[in-house]
Amino acid sequence: MLDKLRRWNKKENNESFTKEAVKSKPIPKHIAIIMDGNGRWASKRALPRVAGHHEGMKVVKKITKLASELGVEVLTLYAFSTENWKRPKQEVEYLMKLPEEFLGTFLPELIEQNVKVQMMGNPEEIPKHTRSAVEKAMEKTKENTGLILNFALNYGSRDEITQAVKYIIKDVQNGKLTEEGISEELLSEYLMTSSLQDPDLLIRTSGEHRLSNFMLWQLAYTEFWFTDVLWPDFSEEELIQAIGEFQMRGRRYGGI
Repeated sequence: MLDKLRRWNKKENNESFTKEAVKSKPIPKHIAIIMDGNGRWASKRALPRVAGHHEGMKVVKKITKLASELGVEVLTLYAFSTENWKRPKQEVEYLMKLPEEFLGTFLPELIEQNVKVQMMGNPEEIPKHTRSAVEKAMEKTKENTGLILNFALNYGSRDEITQAVKYIIKDVQNGKLTEEGISEELLSEYLMTSSLQDPDLLIRTSGEHRLSNFMLWQLAYTEFWFTDVLWPDFSEEELIQAIGEFQMRGRRYGGI
C-alpha cells in the first residue's frame, strides 16, 4: 500500500493551490501530522539536534494558525512517541521542555484564536513540569470551541490498542459488556481519540514513508501525503498544497 502511495506522491499534479482555492472546497476536518526531520535539519547546518526541535516549534505555531484560519476542526501533532525515550538523554530532556516553552509563549494567542488544547498519550512517564504545562493549557482552553490542537505526547498506537483491549476485557468480566457487544465502533470508543473523528488527511515530512506507530487504527481510511521537506522548513504553502491535493482525491471507503 505504501509503495502505491509513494508513486502517487511522485506523480503529483504540478498544480499549485492558493489559500482562496482550497477554502472554496471542503476542508479536511481532521489533519494529523508526523513532524519529522528536525534532527536532520540541524545536522545539515552543523547545529545540535535540539536546534532543529526549537525551529520546528516555530512551525507548529505557524501551521496551527493557518489550520484554524482554514476551518480545520482538529489538528493532531505527533510530538513525542513511546519509542522516543530511546534518544540521547539530553535530547529527551530538551523535548520535554518544549511544551512549556511553546505553551508558555503561545497560550494567549491560542486562547484569542478560540483553540482548544488536548493531549493523547500516556502521561505517567512524562515529567511533572511537562504535564503541568499541558494541563494548564487544557484547563485554560477547555471552553474554547474552535480548532482542537491535539498533541500526541508519549503516544504509541500499539500501546493505545493494547490498553483498549485490556479495558474491554475488564468490562466484560465486570458484566458491563458482553462478547457479542464488541464491535469496531465499540473498540473505537476505548481509544484515546474516542471524542474525535478519524483523520481525513495524514501529512508526514522529511521523505519517510511509514506510520511509526501512529494512529494505526484511526488511519484505516485516511488519505496520506508525503513530502521530502524537513519539518522546520514546512511552510504554509506546503499545508495548502497538501489540502489541495487531498481535495482532488476520491474517497470511496471500499465502495465504487
